[in-house]
Amino acid sequence: MMQALNGSIVALITPMHENGEVDFESLSNLVEWHIKEGTAGIVSMGTTGESATLSVSEHLSVIEKTIKFVNGRIPVIAGSGSNSTAQAIETTSESKNLGADYCLLVTPYYNRPSQKGLIDHYFKIADSVQIPQILYNVPSRTACDLLPKTVEILAEHKNIIGIKESVSDENRINDLIKISNTTNEKFVIFSGDDPSFVKLMEYGGHGVISVAANVIPNAISEICYLISEGKIAEAIKKNETYHHLYELLFVESNPVPVKWMLYKMKMIRNSLRLPLVKLDEKFHENINAEMLRLRLL
Repeated sequence: MMQALNGSIVALITPMHENGEVDFESLSNLVEWHIKEGTAGIVSMGTTGESATLSVSEHLSVIEKTIKFVNGRIPVIAGSGSNSTAQAIETTSESKNLGADYCLLVTPYYNRPSQKGLIDHYFKIADSVQIPQILYNVPSRTACDLLPKTVEILAEHKNIIGIKESVSDENRINDLIKISNTTNEKFVIFSGDDPSFVKLMEYGGHGVISVAANVIPNAISEICYLISEGKIAEAIKKNETYHHLYELLFVESNPVPVKWMLYKMKMIRNSLRLPLVKLDEKFHENINAEMLRLRLL
């Protein structure tokens, strides 16, 4: 039976050795920590997982190992999107065969399809692979914006079950919530923007796919729980504690800052794949001070 999706889902980083090879021992430790801390699901090989710089075989290996380490305890969402429809179908199919519970499909980046192109792209993948699929809109990275009217059409497909929306505009959020409320099957709305996820959930969204959950998994999980229990004021107050952390997570391209934080927490090595490089030293002092304030060190 498919596990339900809600609450705090971590957009998990991919730990690496100094030579750039994937560090599967640290990956296993991170999975155990997230389950212990209350994380409700894991996205493996999303943007935060450096999917852009791993080969297809490495990409699938990380998904496979993550599924193995999780061992059915929480849902695993495989990042399987591509700017090539054929490649997205192949990666989505392989992710299903490996045992992923869901797949997350980013909008095609760089080639900038029209809304009609997006409809055809997503319908082709959904027709080709029988696994629940989540749309992922992040125009700041892809130069491609998946509009609510297009989402409304895509939501009619039985295999397209939700969206991760990184645009924090209130009108857009309301439009997506309306789609969720009018579909025959539950269509889940997840925030892809840590600073505004509480607002999205307050409006009726189902949770957050979070970068911040890499370093404060229990806090993000608790905030989501408070909202689900109708304790909005308490959730907002707790969330305010982390606003500066959310800003610091994006002083350079994600996942550069979050990997440095996890390195400081002695969870991983501070290693990334080129063209990303280690966090500039000019940010170290501010991030260190904030982590001390939050008792992360």
